[in-house]
Amino acid sequence: MKAVILAGGRGTRLGALTEKLPKPLIPLAGLATIEHQLMLLKRYGVDEVFILSGYLAGEISCAIGDGVPFGLHVEHVIEKEPLGTAGAIAQLDGRLTEDFIVLYGDVMMDMDLRRLMDFHLAKKSVCTPVLHPNDHPQDSDLVETDAGRRIVAVHPKPHQPGVWYKNLANTGVYAFSPEIFKFIEHGVKQDFAKNILPRVSQKGLAYGYVTPEYIKDMGTPERLAKVEKDFMGGVVAGRNLQRKRKAVFLDRDGVINRERGLVSRPEDFELLPGAAKAVRDINRLGFLAVVVTNQPVIARNMCTLETLETIHRKMETLLGAEGAYLDAVYFCPHHPDKGYPEENPDYKTDCACRKPKTGMIDSAVKDLNIELKGSYLVGDSQRDIDCAKNAGLTAILVGGGKVRGADLSCADLPAAVGLIAQREHK
Repeated sequence: MKAVILAGGRGTRLGALTEKLPKPLIPLAGLATIEHQLMLLKRYGVDEVFILSGYLAGEISCAIGDGVPFGLHVEHVIEKEPLGTAGAIAQLDGRLTEDFIVLYGDVMMDMDLRRLMDFHLAKKSVCTPVLHPNDHPQDSDLVETDAGRRIVAVHPKPHQPGVWYKNLANTGVYAFSPEIFKFIEHGVKQDFAKNILPRVSQKGLAYGYVTPEYIKDMGTPERLAKVEKDFMGGVVAGRNLQRKRKAVFLDRDGVINRERGLVSRPEDFELLPGAAKAVRDINRLGFLAVVVTNQPVIARNMCTLETLETIHRKMETLLGAEGAYLDAVYFCPHHPDKGYPEENPDYKTDCACRKPKTGMIDSAVKDLNIELKGSYLVGDSQRDIDCAKNAGLTAILVGGGKVRGADLSCADLPAAVGLIAQREHK
């Protein structure tokens, strides 16, 4: 398998650090960032790497050489003039004849690249950007996908005010088919995120691979310090999907947002006080934050799936504005009671996903490799508590309802997360 590392940027945001050293050679935990990348690529079966460089290219080629110490064959390709991320890779047209991976040279990451390539190949995708939720979606390039992960919209920053966006940020990691070169003009300055991805997605040939794994650029002194701290603390390696992680599962209505009957319109969705900070604290504790919510508004024909998705985009936008993010949202659109004239019969069924059944939990465990022991479910109803028990989770009741079987109970989500933090500290 082949990979490309785009290492041509000047790294001006790093100030004096890049005056005499190109950004990919900035030391991070004792090794250059690009060395971490090469070791990751080797770990997942890559054997040939092209490094495309421009600024201080000689420093990079001297430091990395032919790649033999990494168990790789490395070839250095130097840009004659800056042509952007896509314009640079056009130089490899005809040399990359099978599906390949592209990394930006300032990204620190530890992810299961086999999962990425398996997804990319299964979808027969031409362009597969790696996407993830982050704590600053307002200044990120965001991508929107349908239920099958086909990309249906690209939202470059800055975003339109008053619009609700799904928190799926483009990480700067891609898998490509050789067909991508049909969408790239030679000798023209162009960027994957702003030019190529929209072009390919309009043809229906781009899919987004969504992952909670650690992928972060170190392009500013503050981010470099944060990434190094995360690396030394085991956070970077610990988020690889080959390793199990614990999660806090969250009911939606009455836990994250105000309970207003059945919320069927975006304007009826309102975050509860402190909910965003509580989710942010879950993120910082290292747990996955996963919503699992029964939404019979679909079965009752009170709103469409598209409207429900808009409600969830509003939830993610409001949380993101306060530096919080959800790793995944699962919902059950079904309801078992039939026979009402206004119902949507397609969703009137006794399903496996409606709480207190564990279908949504089971899907999250499969998708995110969650360790149930030591994970929690925070809810406000008997269904939530019974679901937690059925799944083997610690059940936390919020809101003070008359509910049996909860392991812990408290006033609201902030208090619940405080209890989790105390237990983790002990």
